[in-house]
This record gives sequence, structure tokens and C-alpha cells, in this order.
Amino acid sequence: MSNDPFTPPPATPVDSGSQALAEALRSSFAIVKFVMVVLFLVFLFSGFFTVGPQEKAIVLRFGKPVGAGDKALLASGAHWAWPYPIDEVVRIPISEIQKVTAKASWYFQTPQQELLNEEPPAPPGTSLNPAVDGYALTGDGNIVHTRATLSYHIEDPIRCVFEFSSGMNQTFALAGISNAVLNALDNALVHTAARYKVDDLLLNDAVGFQDAVRRRVVALILERKLGVTVDQCVVQSRPPRQLKQAFANVITAGQKSGTVINEARTYANKVLSTADADAVGRINSAETERTRLVQSITSDADNFRRLSPKYLANPDLFRQQRLVETMGRVLTNASEKIYVSERTDGRPRELRLLLNREPPKPKPEEANP
Repeated sequence: MSNDPFTPPPATPVDSGSQALAEALRSSFAIVKFVMVVLFLVFLFSGFFTVGPQEKAIVLRFGKPVGAGDKALLASGAHWAWPYPIDEVVRIPISEIQKVTAKASWYFQTPQQELLNEEPPAPPGTSLNPAVDGYALTGDGNIVHTRATLSYHIEDPIRCVFEFSSGMNQTFALAGISNAVLNALDNALVHTAARYKVDDLLLNDAVGFQDAVRRRVVALILERKLGVTVDQCVVQSRPPRQLKQAFANVITAGQKSGTVINEARTYANKVLSTADADAVGRINSAETERTRLVQSITSDADNFRRLSPKYLANPDLFRQQRLVETMGRVLTNASEKIYVSERTDGRPRELRLLLNREPPKPKPEEANP
């Protein structure tokens, strides 16, 4: 053995078993590396996802959105994100119509009855059981059953995810919004029913009640900033089943009352129309007579103003002329006319006429047959 510190130690002989083991380990490490690379590539490629044409998507990285505001919303098409648990993709259907039905004020129905829209029977003598059947109180202290179906779509996907899902997933987001909208709809039904009379709610102004419920639920959605838009609100209202016959009698009486009132109004319109026509006829006749009298009097006045100067100039001559004119009109159809002048002394001239009856003419004798 040499004492030189720079002299390398003699090589240890390697047996064939150790050499085979080393080669096997090297091969195993190569396979593991290849598998790890493949798994890593698969891991990366698993981050590709697509967003539908009626959807918006948000990528959450460790629970926080990637991007701010509208930039966090991914439009339809292909996208990539780190696979879970680094990133999480939440899809929100923005164009899909969502529906909720408020039944808190409706009577109990089995699924089959609800599907067929059948009313469960009410045994005679029974009363409403508030533990089973829901109801709403009207403004005049009556009980009605009412329910509403609301259609809406999501307007603000970001608020949907972060206010109602706690950043978990699409199912939690939609369920959270649905519950919030349903609570607003139940509130609108009870609130609006308390401000309507039962007759108006069921009969006289059912459409107005539905519109009032819609306005109330829209106001609540805006107040609570739910991020949805209401598309349609359909409300159904019915009287209690136990008082169905009483309400039917009221409806029948109302219909008869309406018929009688309509008949009375028709007769009143007929009488008023006849009276108006008669009044118009009488007024027209009076106007015509008035016009004729005014024209006649006006003509007489004009004639008087025309003849008055002549009379004042020579009254005797005027009277004589008028007498001649009058006698001419009176004796127009006379067969014989005799004029007697006055005497020179001014005394009237006496005229004596002998008028004998004309002798009757003999009748011609009738010829003998």
C-alpha cells in the first residue's frame, strides 16, 4: 500500500447483480420521468374548457376572480385555466330563463294534483288547517289562497357568484339566487294581498293585483341588488275551498247585479237619446218659427218706414190709394164691379139696386123608354 495521499484507491470490483440492479433503477427512473411528464401534460390540457353561447364563465384562482369587473367574465368559446384546485371555473347561464313558484300562501297539493291543477277536496264542516294549507290575508280581513310563478334571467353574473355562492360552483350560485328571488316573491304576494279587498283581488281587479305583485317583486329585487331581471309574473288566486259555495253565490249575485245595471243603463241611454232627438227637433222648429217671425216683422217694419213719409205728406191720398189697392185685392175674383163716386157736395151718393131671383129653369122632360 502506498502512503501517497494523491494516489487513488484501488477500484472495488462490481458484481453482475449490482450492475443489473443499477440498470433496472435507471430504467425505472426514466419510465417515472416519462409518466410524470405525461401526467403533467394531461394536467395542463385538463385546464381547457368551453363556454356555451348562452353562458358566461368566471375563473376563480384560490377563491378569487381572475380579472376585475367585466374583464373577469369569459365569453363563449374555448378557454384555459389551471386545473382544480388552483383554478375553478364557474359557469352562469345568462340567457336561460329561470323560474320560481311561491306557494307559501297556497293550499297543499300532492304532486299529481299540482301536475293536473286539481283542487284537493274539502270535507263538509271542516275548516282551514294553517299547519297544512297556506293563505294570505286581504285588506278587508278575508282569507285567500294565492301563488305566483316568476320567470327571470341573470343580469349580473359576478354578483351571482360572489354574493350567493360564496365562490363555490354554479349549482350553489343558481340555488342562492333562486332562494333570494323566491323570498322576494313571497314577500310581494303577502304585502300586496294585504292592500287589496277580497272582491277586487279575486274578481274586480285580478289583473291589477297581478301587476301590483310584479311591481313589488321588481322593487325588492332592485333594493336587494339580486342581479336578475324579471321577464314574467303570473299570479293565481282562489277563495278558500271551505267557502267555495259562498263565493260562488257572491259571484252569481254580482253577475245578476251587473246584468240588471247594464239593462238599466241601456234603457236610460235609449230614453236620453229619444229625449235628445225630440229636444233637437223642437229647438229646430222653434228656431225656424223665430226666423220666420223675425223676417216678417222686419219686412213689416221696413214697409212701414217706407210708407210713413207718404202718409205724412198727404194722408187722404194715401188712404184712398190704400183703399183702391185693398179693394182691388178683395174684388179680384168678382164678376161685376160698380164704382160709385162721391157727390159734389160731399154727401154720399145713394145707390139702389133691385135684385130679383132668377126664375128657375124648367127641367127637361125625361124621355119615355
